[in-house]
Amino acid sequence: MSGLFSTLNASVKALTAQSRAIEITGKNLANVNNASYARQRVIFGDRGTVQTPQGAESLGLEALGVQQLRDSLLDQQVVREISVSGSDNALQQGLQRAQASLGENISSSAVTSGSTSGNGSLGAAIDNFFNSFQSLAAQPTDAGQRQALLQNAAIMVDGFQQTDARIAQVQSDLTSQIQSDLTTANGLLQSVADLNKQIASAEIGHPGTAVDLRDQRQAQLELLAAKLPVETRTGTNGMIQVVMKDAASADVTLVDGPNVTGPVVFTGTGFTGGAAATPLVFSTGSVAGELTARDGAVTDLRTNINLLAGQIVASVNGAYNPTATPGGDFFDPAGTNASTINIQSGLTATNLVAGTGAAGDNTIALAVAAVANQTFATPADLINGNLDSFYSNTASNLGQSLVTANTHVTEQTTIEKLVRAQRDSVSGVSLDEEMANLVTYQRSYEASSRVFNIVDGLLDTVVNHLGA
Repeated sequence: MSGLFSTLNASVKALTAQSRAIEITGKNLANVNNASYARQRVIFGDRGTVQTPQGAESLGLEALGVQQLRDSLLDQQVVREISVSGSDNALQQGLQRAQASLGENISSSAVTSGSTSGNGSLGAAIDNFFNSFQSLAAQPTDAGQRQALLQNAAIMVDGFQQTDARIAQVQSDLTSQIQSDLTTANGLLQSVADLNKQIASAEIGHPGTAVDLRDQRQAQLELLAAKLPVETRTGTNGMIQVVMKDAASADVTLVDGPNVTGPVVFTGTGFTGGAAATPLVFSTGSVAGELTARDGAVTDLRTNINLLAGQIVASVNGAYNPTATPGGDFFDPAGTNASTINIQSGLTATNLVAGTGAAGDNTIALAVAAVANQTFATPADLINGNLDSFYSNTASNLGQSLVTANTHVTEQTTIEKLVRAQRDSVSGVSLDEEMANLVTYQRSYEASSRVFNIVDGLLDTVVNHLGA
């Protein structure tokens, strides 16, 4: 009869093991759309046999544990590609904001043709201003032409000031976004440290068993990678270290087991992190893309708009007031950039001059109109080329940068999807596979249950009916 009890005990263990397998399969199916979840498998095993007075008895089938199907190398590759995507997307968005601030519709075709000015744009305002001087030269005594010229001059001045203010706001917004992303990143660093502590506590004596906590930690790392290009190092008791690089490509530890060694801080021009506030050097992650946009294309755009405004002020004043008579300039000589450019105080349609001679003289108007086509090339000049080409090149350079950024985003999206697909082939949940497993485990459970019922019936016969 001891053999029956042994078989009964083995069938109970088999029922428990198959029940555990069904439970895990159901959990996998429930997480089929959870990108942070790595599928799990029950590890079956037979703990062997033991010697009894009746002979050797098997300990039976058991669920020895749950295995998480993860490839650490693929996880690291996904983290790296997420970081690259973060920087590409942030740079693209920064350039899109700069393009909007310029008020130009720049496309790849516009970059090729060099034509960027449209109605209502700064480029159109500059053209209209110089065309007004050309019209004044044709009708130097016409009051309407004088009034139209001053109106177009005011529109151009407003265009410069508003464009500069918008670009400055883009720079400020990018700085704020960097600060916001770092606040989020530092919160994620703390989350990783907290999860390290929970994993170490949960896996005491059972390494690798805190699979759900490990999923959560990997998800936090991927969110963090979108902001900063972090790397991980294997620690003790299931914990990890989170590191970044300094100028010498040496590790700077941000998270060491259950502790955050020091937050990542934006200095205004760069970043520091770790216990000793070490300068960090990196080129991926959203904060890197935002800083690149702010200090690269956006700063260059604002600088060039300021140079253009300064060149217009100097050149127009030189042509309008060739004798440098105090108070005789067209533009206020103190306003030498886009934010300060302004029409000379007191200048009206009545005292506006078109020439230096008789009432019909148009020499000054012609001289100012000629500035539009003047080529600037001397060291004293603020720009190279003429005004139109300089502005077109400025806008086109921004457009080309945006086109390049768009291309990088498209290509990087494809790469990231490919890497994620490779990882999903290992860690992702397959509905077909899980359904097949579910049927297998159900049938195994039914078989073990049937054995249990048969043995139970035999024991009932032995105990209750053989002696009757």
